[in-house]
Amino acid sequence: MRLVMLGTGPFAVPTFRELLDARHAVAALVTSPLRAHHGRPLAPASSIRTLAEQRGVPIFDPEDVNSPEFQPRLTDFGADLLMVCDYGQILAPATLSAARHGGVNLHASLLPKYRGAAPINWAIYNGDTETGVTVIHMTPRIDAGPCIAQSRVDIGPDETAAELEVRLAEIGARLVCESIERIISGDARPLPQDPALATRAPRLKKTDGALDWTRPAAAIRNHVRAMEPWPKTYTYWHRSDGPPLRIIFGPLSVVENCLATPGTVIEAAGDRLVIAAGVGAVAPAAIQPAGKRPMTVAEFLRGHKVRPGDRFGPEVES
Repeated sequence: MRLVMLGTGPFAVPTFRELLDARHAVAALVTSPLRAHHGRPLAPASSIRTLAEQRGVPIFDPEDVNSPEFQPRLTDFGADLLMVCDYGQILAPATLSAARHGGVNLHASLLPKYRGAAPINWAIYNGDTETGVTVIHMTPRIDAGPCIAQSRVDIGPDETAAELEVRLAEIGARLVCESIERIISGDARPLPQDPALATRAPRLKKTDGALDWTRPAAAIRNHVRAMEPWPKTYTYWHRSDGPPLRIIFGPLSVVENCLATPGTVIEAAGDRLVIAAGVGAVAPAAIQPAGKRPMTVAEFLRGHKVRPGDRFGPEVES
């Protein structure tokens, strides 16, 4: 089968590699112009562009894949199928029709759950213990096409979004190749999604990293896991001897049976900082003050006079 790969971010790299190693002819890579992707710079060592260059695949990076200027080029590829993964642009009906079988997309959730740009992050944020990947036949509606195949996986209790993305990308790459074989053989039987079960996973914003101390300790811990590597989770330490200090938290452990106003420091000594949540409390393993490098809790407490009764919360408390 003759394919055109449309992908930009790191999640697409394993799928692109699997397609190149298979018997399919990959006519081109269509990718976004070089810039930050979902808040992360494109890493040259793992970039999908680097892989295309190594394998001699032509690279095209239109600002708008649906533009009238690019449509003839896309049609000229003579593709049987458009393979879309972590691309960053929505494909119009005319774009999808440029290939004989239209387009398929690899999505990092068990659709129809978590339609949108950040399914991995929101699954962890919401405390899900299971997720997966879905290959769909694309339609004009975002992530709403019929499902060709799915694969389920458990989410590790300490797994961050960054770690889970790597794992799902490899699982998804294999599922894509299986799905394409079904399309070739005529065995693909796409099943329509139930729109009543659809949930949203919108693109992350910097403000999504703001910690809400009224949430249970376990939910705060999930929040920290979900916002890696971007935008990370942050809060403000309301100190007695200066303005609020912005703090980025690393991994947190949950402390049970702690009763105090959410955001209140319960313990601050040695290598231990305990902060009350809505239910229970959390103890960070690493802290990064604004403008500083990440450091251990012991390092932070040696340089900052945090005391029991101090408050963590929004920059401006209500």
